[in-house]
Amino acid sequence: MFNFFAKEENRQGGSFHLTGSDCNHIKNVLRMKKGDTLLISCEGKSHLCVLSECEKNFAVAEIIEEDFQDTELPVKIYLFQGLPKGDKMELIIQKTVELGVHKLIPVEMNRCVVKLDGKKKLSKAARWQAIAESAAKQSKRTLVPEIEVPVSFGEALKKAAELDLLLVPYESKKGMEDTREALSLIKKGSSVGILIGPEGGFEESEVEKAFSAGGKVVSLGSRILRTETAAITAVGMCMLHTEMNLKDEKND
Repeated sequence: MFNFFAKEENRQGGSFHLTGSDCNHIKNVLRMKKGDTLLISCEGKSHLCVLSECEKNFAVAEIIEEDFQDTELPVKIYLFQGLPKGDKMELIIQKTVELGVHKLIPVEMNRCVVKLDGKKKLSKAARWQAIAESAAKQSKRTLVPEIEVPVSFGEALKKAAELDLLLVPYESKKGMEDTREALSLIKKGSSVGILIGPEGGFEESEVEKAFSAGGKVVSLGSRILRTETAAITAVGMCMLHTEMNLKDEKND
């Protein structure tokens, strides 16, 4: 079943009125017809709908069941990702959105090869946001995660300071014991940051600043992971922990 996003202004009583690219996608790409069912996500809630009208410039989806499903995690995961080379950020966004990340903040770190000026940051952020929306539709999210404009390392730590917990995948003498201890701190409704370095990794000074800011070291295993693998693994680790241990709490 296909999923679309709509704003409250698109809702008229018991139906959603879709225009523009969504209407074109429904009619000309998916070739949906009257009577077909679809999901409409609006303001963080999912609604099961049936297509009642499908014209050239608009489509109407009548609501069959409100609050049809909840695919969001019981915690908010913020991924602070060191800017990687090439199109790796696109992969990171796509996969972590599928896994449930709430927001992704690209971070300029000392060992980042990529350097973006102001105009380039805005254009990149716009493209990345479109990728996030596509991934959110595919994975039937009820909201589209925000992809911020790249920030400095210092700005990233200021944002992380507002969260309940900051996880820093790094070399750990205690190995997975550190990871278990850190994950145990995640509670229902909490905000969790994950700080991932670029291809060259963190500089020692950055690690020291992250720990001074309250970051908790975690291990992602005994193997060396590429930056994109580390990001996906870390978000997936938090997703699995919350789904297995906090899911019932979510519905209390």
